[in-house]
Amino acid sequence: QVQLVESGGGLVQPGGSLRLSCAASEDLFGINIMGYYRQAPGKEREFIARITSGAFTTYPTYADSVKGRFTISRDNYKNTVYLQMNSLKPEDAAVYYCYATKTSNPTYKYWGQGAQVTVSS
Repeated sequence: QVQLVESGGGLVQPGGSLRLSCAASEDLFGINIMGYYRQAPGKEREFIARITSGAFTTYPTYADSVKGRFTISRDNYKNTVYLQMNSLKPEDAAVYYCYATKTSNPTYKYWGQGAQVTVSS
């Protein structure tokens, strides 16, 4: 069982930046993918970004809606994934959910509790 604890949400003005953090309860070396979805009121949960660890490098993937503005990274020694969000727009406002899949069972997603991001002037 992997527990994920999210932090870093909040209120920001359009054009501003926020960084979300997602800390895992166990060693990231056994976790092959970590990433984020988001869900705005009245909308379905939407994929945002994920990062996959290879033997010597990592592979980020982004939704078109955030490409060039968001950056996902992972620190295996801190068991933490980060989502740096720049040039935020009102349509980025949502609850952001961190997830992880383990190498031993890649079809099952573990979820964080969610972090509220509000973009408003």
